Amino acid sequence: MSATLPLTRRTARRPRRVRLAALGLGLMTLVACGAPEMREPRGRTGPAPVEVSALRMDLPPMKRFTSAPETTPRRSNAQMAQDFMDLSFRLETGATLPVFSRFEGPISVRVVGARVPPSLNADLGDLLGRLKREAGLDITLVSRSAPAAITIELVPAAAFRKRAPNTACIAAADVSGWSEFRTARAASWTTVRTRTRAAIFIPTGGTPQDMRDCLHEELAQALGPLNDLFRLPDSVFNDDNFHSVLTGFDMLMLRATYAPELRSGLTAEQVAALIGPLLDRLNPAGRGGGVAPVDTTPADWIANVTRAMEGGALSARRTAAARAVSIARSRGWTDTRAGLSFFLLGRLQQGQDTNAARTNLDQARRLFAGSSLTDIAAAHTTLQLAAVDLVRGDYATALDRLDPAIAAATRAQNAALLSSLMLTKAEILVRTGRAGEAQPVRLDSLGWARYGFGSDRDVFAHIAEIQALAR
Repeated sequence: MSATLPLTRRTARRPRRVRLAALGLGLMTLVACGAPEMREPRGRTGPAPVEVSALRMDLPPMKRFTSAPETTPRRSNAQMAQDFMDLSFRLETGATLPVFSRFEGPISVRVVGARVPPSLNADLGDLLGRLKREAGLDITLVSRSAPAAITIELVPAAAFRKRAPNTACIAAADVSGWSEFRTARAASWTTVRTRTRAAIFIPTGGTPQDMRDCLHEELAQALGPLNDLFRLPDSVFNDDNFHSVLTGFDMLMLRATYAPELRSGLTAEQVAALIGPLLDRLNPAGRGGGVAPVDTTPADWIANVTRAMEGGALSARRTAAARAVSIARSRGWTDTRAGLSFFLLGRLQQGQDTNAARTNLDQARRLFAGSSLTDIAAAHTTLQLAAVDLVRGDYATALDRLDPAIAAATRAQNAALLSSLMLTKAEILVRTGRAGEAQPVRLDSLGWARYGFGSDRDVFAHIAEIQALAR
């Protein structure tokens, strides 16, 4: 039996924030990292799991996060000043932006399109509230018929996939709707000197969490930084995609973007002279810290990580992940890039070599656990380790890891990851003769699962997949 958690969701971001499908039980927010199929080998016997049919009850109401996550940046302003420059003046392609750009004046947002779910409206309201409070933005939701600086449009899934295959959602410059986007020349952020309009396109039919994650990432990009940096441990502006909602670092970057000291049209040299004192004013707690040397992420590491996370033959992806690990070791990395390298290699070895997978996932978890900035990455890794432990029958080890990971997923407001960890814990409790303790854990997880996975059918299938690992 492959110790692999099933493939369900997104993402990788390009300069236009195009995001691809991802691996892992709705929990691994990584690019197109398809999981080996979870078919049970013929003749496998073992203790029968709790039958999903026994859980065919009315599910509890969907849960959603209503309070803001922790939003305190926890790095030095000097370090974050360098991050601001790299996020604001470069694209992932390597292109350099000639000038700084932002919206000038009040920013209006509207939602249009078909089948706008109530959860999206609620999540957008919460996000706009955070942008006002934490980033100081003058941003307002207007009616769908009113002109707006930023248009969020839900597009029928078939039409979206035809125009933008293998993407989760898109932020586009200088357009106000899907029809215009389909027919206009491809707008480039490199030509924008002052932002006047932008559009975010989200396909219909996604889970509530998928749509919320698109709102956070694409709206942040339409408003502010256009780049993604693998070195960032505490940001959605990172193609490892461990974070799914805007962090304290992200809010500080947006607050700095719209500070009165800056304006559209400034050059990189002008912004560089202003950003240090500006961050000291906005974030006094970050004053006085040092600047760790920035080891530029080499193109060959990015290429191998991208290849490991994309679709294709598993053997080729494992080879790419192994090369990424080799590069990380040769450069002496101990940061989030090193953790991601070991994570990907272990993740891709799960269907091939359980012992090697566990070794590499353990190394990734140790790297991530070394800093509070990467506790959500450690939680993702814990879930993959729990899959290995379930297959091995090492229930005690898996159980010890889960509670800290559950707390991290709660803080990061990742319902798909949270419900997966809780369902895994419930299954382990059943397997160790503690069914009474398992029942409330499973029941509590189901409301989060409805937000993270969507339909009742997908929730029940998800439970069955976790049970299948434990057979």
